[in-house]
Amino acid sequence: MQKSKIAIEQQDRDLPKLSLIYEAHPHYGVDIFISGKEGASNLGLLRRNDITTVVNCAVNLDFNFVQQDKIVSDHEGSIYGPGEIRYYKIGLIDGVGNPETQMVAAHYILRAALEQILPNKPSYPCRDRGSILVNCRGGRSRSVAVVSLFLHLTLLDEFPTLDDAIDFVRRKRALPVGEYYKAPKPVLAEAARRAAEWIRMIDAAQ
Repeated sequence: MQKSKIAIEQQDRDLPKLSLIYEAHPHYGVDIFISGKEGASNLGLLRRNDITTVVNCAVNLDFNFVQQDKIVSDHEGSIYGPGEIRYYKIGLIDGVGNPETQMVAAHYILRAALEQILPNKPSYPCRDRGSILVNCRGGRSRSVAVVSLFLHLTLLDEFPTLDDAIDFVRRKRALPVGEYYKAPKPVLAEAARRAAEWIRMIDAAQ
């Protein structure tokens, strides 16, 4: 399926529904997108951009990608089964309240989403490895912090500081300059800064 490299589908506001942040990451060979709830919930939009994996940064937002009737179950009022999209949940608060280690965990969950190899079993029907979407409610703060941290740590020559990565992601996400003070929230940017130090020590010890 031929996908659009522009990936700009407008919402009611000026922010794009879906933003291509980084094309063909050299370590993983996939495109990285950011969106808010409108983009992440639009299965047709995800498919048109060859997005097969969603990493949800928000604790107060969920999606049901289960659409295969033959393997969907209803137990105690909950619908479950393999979804149309590989779905990972980080669960960050958009502000204070996250544990010190949660941004560290966010980085490793994003890496796991890119590196995990699913077994060839009927219970794992969605094994395609396409592009990845990182979302939060608005696609302005939590997702920006997590993707910036990931780019900084995996592409150090291109993004030698976290601030370099944040500035890049802000521009690619088309965030208004007037919102930079809260995109990402300062407490999340600081959490990402501390997480980068932890992750360097963890990776060096391996």
